[in-house]
Amino acid sequence: MSLSTVTHIAAATLAGVLVWLFQSARLGADLADERLQSSKYRHQATIERAAANARVAKASADVAANYQEVLNDAIAKQAALQADATRARRESYSLRKQLTDAEQRLADASAATLIEYASTTNQLLGECSSEYTALAEKADGHAADAATCRAAWPVIPQTKEKFQ
Repeated sequence: MSLSTVTHIAAATLAGVLVWLFQSARLGADLADERLQSSKYRHQATIERAAANARVAKASADVAANYQEVLNDAIAKQAALQADATRARRESYSLRKQLTDAEQRLADASAATLIEYASTTNQLLGECSSEYTALAEKADGHAADAATCRAAWPVIPQTKEKFQ
């Protein structure tokens, strides 16, 4: 083998090694760039996930606070209704006692007193009928308001967010 052939082989080998090292360095740089880009995407996804979690936590806290406020109002209204029912039972008992006493007095009453009593009773029943009609109208209005409230209650759609 001649010296020029050895020199050419050595030069070719050296060129091949240099090309190999250059390509290796270039691929390493590309890989580093891809890793950096991937790291940026993961960081962005983490930030977006944290923001979404914060929005969900705030919405959950708002719903819980609203629920607690409504629940407390309902408990207070229920207590007031219980008190009203107790008062109505006491008044009903008192009225029954008065009616029993009135029946005993009517047995001994004169005809004029009985006519006046019947007239007063008719007038009282007419007033009761008017009050019951007004109460029924209010109850119907309340039922309509409750149905509107249920229909207008906000529904939060379910979304699926997946980050990989």
